[in-house]
Amino acid sequence: METTNRQPARRPTRQPAQERSAARLIGLWAEESRVRAFAAVALGAAGPAEVAERAGLTPKATAAALLRLREQGAVTADEDGTLRVGYDLFRELARAGRPEPAADAPATGDERTDMVLRTFVRDGRLLRLPAQWTRKQLVLRCIADQTFVPDVDYPERVVNDKLRAWCEDGDVDHVTLRRYLVDLQHLTRSGGVYRRLA
Repeated sequence: METTNRQPARRPTRQPAQERSAARLIGLWAEESRVRAFAAVALGAAGPAEVAERAGLTPKATAAALLRLREQGAVTADEDGTLRVGYDLFRELARAGRPEPAADAPATGDERTDMVLRTFVRDGRLLRLPAQWTRKQLVLRCIADQTFVPDVDYPERVVNDKLRAWCEDGDVDHVTLRRYLVDLQHLTRSGGVYRRLA
């Protein structure tokens, strides 16, 4: 009796609907006529004739491009037929594609705070400090919380080393970062010794 090692047939993995939508949308830009037609609509062309003129396309190429753009939702039409960019689709896909918080930028439970941290802190590095003061305070508090244990004395050399790690390949140097942490009282300084208060 002959036996065969048959493996069960694999079912194709299903992509979430948003991933499929994003993939189809990206596929639209593989054809130059669609890109040109979309650009014309984005720049204010209201109808097919205006799109053809602005994009430098034949009426037939314009019709085909607009058909595909409308099928995928990249372009929509008002009740009177005026063409518009499908911003709702782009917003939906952008929300769905937001990255999860990095392990070193822990989720706080506040979506807005997490978004700020993801924007300015990546892979344990401070990319830059926010210009807006409240966001700057939030990022600095996060750095202090993740870097310094409360009620432990740190000599300036150790503080500098820890902050240099945050500043690698970023726009902020460790001295500026240390000054902000002291000014905002995330660290106290006395006789060259720094401490994070509980």
